[in-house]
Parts: sequence; C-alpha cells; structure tokens
Amino acid sequence: MSSEPVDAESKVSGNQANIPARIRRELGIDDGDQLRWHLEEDGSIRVRVVQQRSGTFADFDGYDGEKETDATTDHDTWGVETE
Repeated sequence: MSSEPVDAESKVSGNQANIPARIRRELGIDDGDQLRWHLEEDGSIRVRVVQQRSGTFADFDGYDGEKETDATTDHDTWGVETE
C-alpha cells in the first residue's frame, strides 16, 4: 500500500466513477466538461480536464452549407481595397 497522502477517494460503479466535489471545485470541473485519460508507463493515470466551450459561438462549427461564397463580393469588405 502506498504511503502517499490521499487528496480524495471515490468508488467505481459499473463503468462510471464520481469525481469528488473538492477536486471538481479545485479544477473548476463543470457539467459538460470532458476528461482525457492517459495511462502512463509506470501504471499511473494522468487526467486532463477539457473545459466545454461557452459563449456566443460555442456551438458554431463553421459554415457547412452547399452555397459557395466569395468574401470579396458577398461579405463586408471594409478596409479591403479592390482593383
């Protein structure tokens, strides 16, 4: 058994494990955030928190329509000199 101090513990239930509230608060983990798991060669686990995007363009993945557009003629070209 390891003599390292324990920050928090949780139990696995099925395929899920709870993140202790103290750890969630410390790392700012919120609903919708993702955890990326990496198994180290020594058998330890490294977990990276990926914060969910939020704000006006959070769900915007870009234009995927069929109509092509030309930025120089179809959109605001303020500050762009044309020939």
